[in-house]
Amino acid sequence: MIGKALKRIAKDWFLAGMILAVVLATLFPQVGATGGTIRADILSNWGICAIFFLHGLGLSTERMWAGMSRWQLHIAVQIMTFIIFPLFWLAIKVLLGSMLPPALLLGLFYLCAVPSTIASSVALTAVAKGNVPAAVCNATLSNILGVFLTPLLTSLVIQSGGQGGIPVGHAILEIAKLLLLPFLVGQAARPLFGRWFDRHRKVFAPFDKCVILLLVFGAFCDSVKSGLGTNYGIETIILAFFGAAVLLGLALLTTTYGSTWLGFDIEDRIVAVMCGSKKSLAGGIPMAKLLFAGNPVLGMIVLPLMFYHQLQLFVCSLIAERYARRKNYC
Repeated sequence: MIGKALKRIAKDWFLAGMILAVVLATLFPQVGATGGTIRADILSNWGICAIFFLHGLGLSTERMWAGMSRWQLHIAVQIMTFIIFPLFWLAIKVLLGSMLPPALLLGLFYLCAVPSTIASSVALTAVAKGNVPAAVCNATLSNILGVFLTPLLTSLVIQSGGQGGIPVGHAILEIAKLLLLPFLVGQAARPLFGRWFDRHRKVFAPFDKCVILLLVFGAFCDSVKSGLGTNYGIETIILAFFGAAVLLGLALLTTTYGSTWLGFDIEDRIVAVMCGSKKSLAGGIPMAKLLFAGNPVLGMIVLPLMFYHQLQLFVCSLIAERYARRKNYC
């Protein structure tokens, strides 16, 4: 099982692309910086709008409504995503906050504040033979709530840290225009183009990853120009990786044992694990660019989320395969 997962990672061009994006940003920061040669900031905004339009176009409304009846499950997952995750961060801050750079500490909180993924949550729930309609509903609800809750939570932490506030109302409006509006337009267009999109879904599959790579490149170009490489060493990058790994471990333990304690059946426990432990890179990076616009350490702020994204895919793929082999599934 582990061997299969390692082979999957070896073939994952997206992981290699993320590493290449960071390397290129370090070597040629003027190319992708805000206002730079390729105007990555403008291109990435249009790309993100297209991603969420395609998410809306590809999401079956019928399947989403079919999962609505599991309201206890939905409440539990959203509490995990937007309340328990920040509490994990609070514990890290109390125990280790004095030893972590402020930018990394903020990045770990931002990781805890972003919503769940849509595509990988639903896909891994299907692999694990869980309640797919409930996963569709949960992941969609998380992303809608994230438009409002992520900037609100981030603002509260920034203010409590004495770093000055961010215009929450303006941030929510901009995030809604960038993420929520295209998603709703995609949903509205589904009756006309949904079947065509479903037939050609594989053609569009690499698009969101390409846009994310552009976002990563642009974010790190801005940070390198502002002195990220000189202000933070390899030890900070290692801390970011281990911080993401610790948060993922806590999330998986909490969702696994918490969903059992709440009495969910196995299909709903799978949803709790796959949706409650996920964090969205596709939604998180564009929101970070709006929330931390002009911040010279934007690259460090999104670094834990980048690590978490790869870790969650690797670990949850192993867990999904283990769930899929359970004997009581029929």
